Amino acid sequence: MGQAKIRILFVCMGNICRSPAAEAAMQSKVEEAGLSHLIECDSAGTINYHSGQPADQRMRNAASGRGYHMTSRARKIREVDLKTFDHILTMDEDNYNEVIELDIDTRYREKIRPFCSYVKAFDVTDIPDPYYGGLDGFDHVLDLLEDGCGNLLENLTKHPL
Repeated sequence: MGQAKIRILFVCMGNICRSPAAEAAMQSKVEEAGLSHLIECDSAGTINYHSGQPADQRMRNAASGRGYHMTSRARKIREVDLKTFDHILTMDEDNYNEVIELDIDTRYREKIRPFCSYVKAFDVTDIPDPYYGGLDGFDHVLDLLEDGCGNLLENLTKHPL
């Protein structure tokens, strides 16, 4: 019998900038490491305002410039995601609090963590939302995500769930 995949869910507010970029960056790192058969990535938002839409064009452009292919469509996190994902990583404190609220009986609390707990090269506690800023904000977010995803992958290969 084959090993079950480690399932990672990245969460931001609208699921059109930060979390789909994290999904694409992590998926790229997983593929480069030859671990696609062991690790699966997805993303979701805490609101459903953009459900069904592709990622923000500015983020897709910035990600494409780094070789990432953002193909996901926005969706809202569901309570069932708490059960089916092994790691649920939130982009900021508001997202963290929203996801924690879904965990009514606290059964999945250990799975829910701030993504920035994996960011080591930058002194940040939140991944900033680039939506209302300039284009350089999208590149900055990708810098943070690349660092965090690299550290997350290293952690998963050393200490799998």
